Amino acid sequence: MLRGIDVSAYQSSSFDTDDISFVFVKATEGRTYVNPKLSAQTKHAREAGLVVGFYHFLWPGNITAQAEHFLSKAPERAGDILAVDWETTGEGTHASNAEKDRFIRKVKQLRPHHRVILYCNRNYWLNVDDTSYAGDGLWIADYVTAGEPRVKADWRFHQHTDDPVDRNVADFASRAALRAWATPD
Repeated sequence: MLRGIDVSAYQSSSFDTDDISFVFVKATEGRTYVNPKLSAQTKHAREAGLVVGFYHFLWPGNITAQAEHFLSKAPERAGDILAVDWETTGEGTHASNAEKDRFIRKVKQLRPHHRVILYCNRNYWLNVDDTSYAGDGLWIADYVTAGEPRVKADWRFHQHTDDPVDRNVADFASRAALRAWATPD
């Protein structure tokens, strides 16, 4: 198992990179928000030699516009992973299952040489999702023992705590294996 974190505007641009192999950086949300620390956090991760992923916090509606907004801000480098963060918004709503699926497919269409994955919590995966469509892989949030999320689905990444930062593990034997997976033919 590889260790990693995910960061957003709430975390420092000089987050600790010791003993981690990957980082997911929040890029965008909805149709207008851009993480003000996106460039600095990305630069810091790349300088540390980490595998880098970017995520978009999905809102209901305007799926194509959200995908285009995300990809206009998320850097485009071979081996970067793209993710959709599907959860409850600050207004208590969430994108529908069909919207989540359309977003993943649209991002995959616009960036066909990148892995596109789904991030959601265990409740969404078990009780909201009705297609089990996660694009190229599932990034599941379940705050239990690292690497032991309580889902039967194959998963690639597991967010297992948010204290003091969002900590994740990846189901890869090495950073080289993760890089090879992240750079599809």
